[in-house]
Amino acid sequence: MKIEKTAIEGVVIVHPDVFEDERGYFMESYSLKKWQAAGLEYTFVQDNESKSAKNVLRGLHFQKPPFAQDKIVRVIRGAVMDVAVDIRTGSPTYGKHVCVELTESNKLQFLLPAGMAHGFVAREEGSIFAYKVTAPYAPQSEGCLLWNDPDLGIDWKCDTPLLSAKDQAGERFKTFSSPFKY
Repeated sequence: MKIEKTAIEGVVIVHPDVFEDERGYFMESYSLKKWQAAGLEYTFVQDNESKSAKNVLRGLHFQKPPFAQDKIVRVIRGAVMDVAVDIRTGSPTYGKHVCVELTESNKLQFLLPAGMAHGFVAREEGSIFAYKVTAPYAPQSEGCLLWNDPDLGIDWKCDTPLLSAKDQAGERFKTFSSPFKY
C-alpha cells in the first residue's frame, strides 16, 4: 500500500496493493494493521454503497459534529471524479479543493478526514461507489454546500449533471459558518 499526500493536509490517495494474473485480481481494500503502520488511525463503523447513472452529481455533503465522519471512498464499478473541499476554519487550505479520478481499473482510494465537504460525479453509467465511515449517518447533522458555487471554483467536467433537490439548494460558501476548526 502506498499513501500519496494531496494539497490538503489529511486528505490522501491510497494506492492499494493489487495482485493480478490471468484469473483476475486480488486486493486488500482495507487492512487495520497496514493502516496503523502508515499512521492512519481510524475506526470505521459503517460501510455504504451507491449506484449512479452517468452524470449524477452527489455533493457537496458533510456531517456536523458530533456526527462528523472521516471516510475512505473507492469505486467498485465504473468511474467517478471525487472532490474534497476543506471546510476547517483556520486551515491554510480553507475553501480549497482537491479532485481525484477513482475508477474500477485504477482501484485508487480517497481518504477524507472530518472537516471536508465531499462530492462526486459519475463518469460512467452504473458507477458503484463504496465508502467506509467513522460515524453512522445522522440526518439531523447533515450539511450541504452548493456544488457549483463560483467561490469554490470546482470544474466538475460535466455540462448536464443530474442533481437531487437537496444538492441544487446547497448553501453558498461565502455565507457558510463552518462547525469545523483546524
